[in-house]
Amino acid sequence: MGERTAKAQGKAMNIWGDRAAKVLREAQYPDTWPYTEEDFSRLDESNDQLFYSQPRLVYHIDEFAIRALTKFYKNNFVPAADILDVCSSWVSHFPEEYKAGFVAGIGLNELELSKNSRLDEYHVIDLQENPTFPYPNDRFDIVTMVVSVDYLIKPLQVFREIGRVLRPGGTAYISFSNRCFPTKAVSIWLASNDMQRVYIVGSFFHYSGMFTTPRAYDLSPNFGITDPLYMVTANKKS
Repeated sequence: MGERTAKAQGKAMNIWGDRAAKVLREAQYPDTWPYTEEDFSRLDESNDQLFYSQPRLVYHIDEFAIRALTKFYKNNFVPAADILDVCSSWVSHFPEEYKAGFVAGIGLNELELSKNSRLDEYHVIDLQENPTFPYPNDRFDIVTMVVSVDYLIKPLQVFREIGRVLRPGGTAYISFSNRCFPTKAVSIWLASNDMQRVYIVGSFFHYSGMFTTPRAYDLSPNFGITDPLYMVTANKKS
């Protein structure tokens, strides 16, 4: 890659990153929940437990996006945190050197969860059918969700659960890309572009009523070349 091309690409990344942050800095939300049941419909409405019954021991974003996610965690995780990984799988992408206090996972495939060496315990739960976490209030310092928010058909309930189990001041980290299983992603997600998706995730935090103003980050490592990656994060109100 020539120097001029690299500089132009870097400038584009900065502009796009600033745009992602600006989406939530300037977000205006309607007074009431603006989404309809149709917004969370899917091409494949069959039970998710069937779809995820076969383990997928693969990465759902490319290695560049994974490294960017892990770096973000490294720079932002508080030391020795108790962490809940929602929609967890066989890997959580935490920094290898990071030492958590306690890590729990919620996911749909038991074999995948059993392969995740970062989890101290896990629960197999279909959040589409039962958006309830098996933990008491104020249990965790951090909640993570990686490239899964696009599948939630009951996002408001899930985000309220995230807020419930977080300790006051605790942080939720919701990351997403433009890669997905299109038959299982909700219709509003498929009909939106990346900046609209930043707004949508920010609105889930907003309407839960449990979080401070959400913030957005563009973590995309190579603009227009590798997988894009966005992070929307917010703290539970004290």
